[in-house]
Amino acid sequence: MKKTILLAATLLLSSSAAFAADIKQSDNQWYKDAQAAIKARMDVQPITGKAKNVILLVADGNGVGTNYATRLYAGQKAGGYGEDHMLPKDALPHVALVKTYNTNAQTPDSAGTGTAFHTGVKTKSGVIGVDETLNRGDCSQVETATVTNAVEAFSAMGKQIGVISTARLTHATPASAFAHTADRDHEADSYLPEGCTTPDIATQMIDAMKSGAIDIALGGGRGMFVPKDFKDDEGKGGKRKDGKNLIEDAKAAGIQYVWDEDGFKAVDWSKPVLGLFESSHMKYEADRSGEPSLAEMTEAAIKALQGSENGFFLTIEGGRVDHANHAGNVARTVSDGLAFSDAVAKAIELTDAQDTLIIVTADHEHAIAFNGSCGRGSDVTGLCYKVDNAGEKHKEDLNMADDGKPYTVVGFLNGPGAVLTKDTEYTNARPEVTQEQATDIDYLQQALIPMSSETHSGEDVAAYARGPWSHLIDSTIEQNEIFHVMMYAASAE
Repeated sequence: MKKTILLAATLLLSSSAAFAADIKQSDNQWYKDAQAAIKARMDVQPITGKAKNVILLVADGNGVGTNYATRLYAGQKAGGYGEDHMLPKDALPHVALVKTYNTNAQTPDSAGTGTAFHTGVKTKSGVIGVDETLNRGDCSQVETATVTNAVEAFSAMGKQIGVISTARLTHATPASAFAHTADRDHEADSYLPEGCTTPDIATQMIDAMKSGAIDIALGGGRGMFVPKDFKDDEGKGGKRKDGKNLIEDAKAAGIQYVWDEDGFKAVDWSKPVLGLFESSHMKYEADRSGEPSLAEMTEAAIKALQGSENGFFLTIEGGRVDHANHAGNVARTVSDGLAFSDAVAKAIELTDAQDTLIIVTADHEHAIAFNGSCGRGSDVTGLCYKVDNAGEKHKEDLNMADDGKPYTVVGFLNGPGAVLTKDTEYTNARPEVTQEQATDIDYLQQALIPMSSETHSGEDVAAYARGPWSHLIDSTIEQNEIFHVMMYAASAE
């Protein structure tokens, strides 16, 4: 049956000239572009060799809706309307929808989702590197509930390992690559409950680096590694109460430590590297100064790890897409989304599809929403303009809601930009907004339900893939299947 369909499609495309007279739109550019796209897909052949290298790129909180916002932003920034723009991952040959729920949560959190794609099992919300038998917060259950994570699995294959994030390296998604803990909040010892003997996440990361399991770790979270009474390189205090300076421990073990852009540029990448560029999360891309971009960290890590005889595993998180969504701040959401796309492009550029599996995905989506009915090219960070029935680009007239006020292209179902607040006694008091206000970098999009922090949402995210066995990223899959694809590709004979 499949051969019959493929043959029919081949004949259809190869004989277009024969039936062109019967297809009135055959000279239409959209029609011709679609034919070319289908032909390109027909030329894609599965790669079934062994994946020497595996790269997992995760844009935290970047579901299908957030991805659309980033695509619009990238296309508009490039001078187009935005809607037809292609992000680097959009061009990867294999795509699947991914179910993101945790075992006890319809709407997931990043600890449970990160554990899914870094270990191959789904688990509860808020726990890392353990299965669903553990009750969140109960350290006594960690040992029996522990599952093998990606760092442990790939390092056992002799691969070099890199962990990169623009969030704290001890935060849920990057931590799920290497840690086992009863609560994602156990980032430093000061957050451990009394009597808990499980090491905090920062300690586990340094232990993994000292053992040689992690070769490169780049991101934020410096405060989790130094004592409370210690002032770091930027004069900020730490979070540890045990008095340990884990950075000094790492340096004593021969691990290079850098904390700013200058140090990053001077690194000897032939040796293990620990880069902690902020006390907490790294800066949003729109505010970045004095620290490397996600693309720069990605490039440096790939070039450093490529010399490994047995290949490498690299997990990369664009962590601050999530944080900007939580803040209801679309401008920073999409600018960090574009920075993540630059990292994806760099990973594609620097690797060979024949020996490197690349999977690009998200851990979950947010309660982001697109308002209608906006004309084409309406600034994704701004107001919604009317559709021009006589042309392509939007009219210069704004769409108005029933209250007689304009509204933004993007909004949120909940969050700090809620139009109903305690200050207005939850009355109908939606403020009027101008295009200048809406496109300001600090503007918080209007939301419906008042929340101090906008929430995640539970819909599917997408996964895009290229390289050995990437065709297994297909259809609608459970999130934990991503780990199994990575392991199968790396183990194939």
